[in-house]
Amino acid sequence: MPNVRKDFAGEGWRRVWVYYGTMGIIIIALKLMLMKTSNKFLTPLFVAGIFLLFPTGCKKEDNTPVLPATTVTDIDGNVYHTVTIGTQVWMVENLKVTHYRNGNPIPHVSEDTAWGPLTPGPAYCNYDNSGIAANTYGRLYNWYAVADGPFIAPAGWHIPSEAEFTTLSNYLGGDWTGAAPKLTETGSAHWQSADTATATNSSGFTALPGGYRSEYGTFGGLHESGGWWSSTEKDNASSWLRVINGYFGYANAHKNTGRSVRCIKD
Repeated sequence: MPNVRKDFAGEGWRRVWVYYGTMGIIIIALKLMLMKTSNKFLTPLFVAGIFLLFPTGCKKEDNTPVLPATTVTDIDGNVYHTVTIGTQVWMVENLKVTHYRNGNPIPHVSEDTAWGPLTPGPAYCNYDNSGIAANTYGRLYNWYAVADGPFIAPAGWHIPSEAEFTTLSNYLGGDWTGAAPKLTETGSAHWQSADTATATNSSGFTALPGGYRSEYGTFGGLHESGGWWSSTEKDNASSWLRVINGYFGYANAHKNTGRSVRCIKD
């Protein structure tokens, strides 16, 4: 007995039976015609043959591949969804981690005076020192935390450079108004700016307005703007970041400024 392919064993055998069954009905019908049998016997036979021949003729198969959802987990156990945009893979949520990849804690600074330029060094905080805000918008990190040696991103991931942000922007239509609608979360649950009326989030990036903390320790911009550090320095005092506030563009800020972080896959 010949081998039967696995993909033929189920649907394949059904089609064989349908084919030969239909042919049998047609042969019987022709014989009856030759015997001058009444047409009332032929009609149901031909109808049955048609339905067997085209059992799924009105059903359109959806062959669109469904890609499994992927996630990455940081050292604290926070889980982030990921999305592929062009040739890059990005986190969908802002970073929330409070430890470096090697397990060392990132200093948590809540006091305004301690956050300021008098004490440069790695630090993170929650917007307005609220853990509830961090659950949705992630935490705010100064650039020293982003650039520190033990690495703030999970293994296999890193902080995007300004060049990688440019690649993202170019793929989605360019800086300023081109990429912004495709990156921004839709609706007004988190964004409260009229500039987001055209948001589609067609890229799946789901940019959120996490606000910022100035180098003097004051908070601002929640629900109105989002900004994400790059790993690229501008000079000794400032570094580059990307912002969304009705547009997607580059800017620079003091390294003690608290901003959101999105990671990109290595």
